[in-house]
Amino acid sequence: MPKGVWAASSAAVASRVFGTPRHTTHYLECGPAEGPLMMFLHGWPELGLIWRAQMEAFASDGWRCIAPDMRGYGGSSAPAALDAYANEQVVRDMAELHDHLGGEPAIWVGHDWGSVIAGSLVAHEPARSRGLVLISVPYFPDANALPTLVPLIDRTIYPADEYPDGQWDYYRYYTTHFEAAVSDLDADKGASLASIYRSGDPKTIGKPSVNAQVTRKGGRFGEAHRAPPTMSDPALWPEGDFTALVEAFDARGFRPPCAWYLNDAVNIAYAHRAPNGGHISLPVLFVNGVYDQINTINGNRYGEPMRASCADLTISNLLGAHWLPLERKSELVEAIRAWLQAKHLSAVRP
Repeated sequence: MPKGVWAASSAAVASRVFGTPRHTTHYLECGPAEGPLMMFLHGWPELGLIWRAQMEAFASDGWRCIAPDMRGYGGSSAPAALDAYANEQVVRDMAELHDHLGGEPAIWVGHDWGSVIAGSLVAHEPARSRGLVLISVPYFPDANALPTLVPLIDRTIYPADEYPDGQWDYYRYYTTHFEAAVSDLDADKGASLASIYRSGDPKTIGKPSVNAQVTRKGGRFGEAHRAPPTMSDPALWPEGDFTALVEAFDARGFRPPCAWYLNDAVNIAYAHRAPNGGHISLPVLFVNGVYDQINTINGNRYGEPMRASCADLTISNLLGAHWLPLERKSELVEAIRAWLQAKHLSAVRP
């Protein structure tokens, strides 16, 4: 585990490691040991530390909060094989960690790819959950994959002749130029991370995302093939946590996290094995970033599969972009608290 991950953790947040013969997971924990479980799953390119504000808030409400570093990140295992980052493998990691923590039904909270894993876990093993919170990336019963995403592109923003893959061009670039994509991100890891984590701008809504232009530019950063010098935004990441994030990526690089984008076929096959066609009957909260150019469900078809597949769905809109756990720390807490209360999912045991 990179030393900064522990150094950046407050006294209220404990650093722990759980291992099995197949995988090791580093995770953060806070809140009463006897409290009901709330599991926080991060996405790309994050760490469990992204949840600090939410963990501390819900720990004060009586929840036992757990935030693992997902496979390929931080202090958790990072296999060399690219197919090791398929959804089924990561769901199994989380199921094993959940068993280690006692296995009682939990509230699963996911952001970005963590949302994909949380949704997959609940769809395949609903007995592990009391409710599901998805942030930024909605649930897809057919898996979050290019064949699922491309048909839902808003062609008023992304005409097919100019943007065949719409906002998912960056995703396509991973599948066609993986080594180049990783090399560009690794060229200056701190600057890459600082350039990725920026607040939303309402002026961008309805306009093509820069992520739709990766292929035509020859990479995320164009001809430079490295991020421009960029300072981190302290309003998003606390300084110590951002330092720990950069340390973790200095140690592992972007290759393992980016490998999550390379397993569409097996992820779709896995999704199709979920019971009940992947439909989820448990309470689901989707938290939408209104200024999220890539993932907002407002004014487009992107949220349709989730609406059709979740029997008890609540949608909350926050005035932020993609990095809601950082950009709208307290507002996200309040949105989840309101949903928990409305669905009678409080931390108080019956």
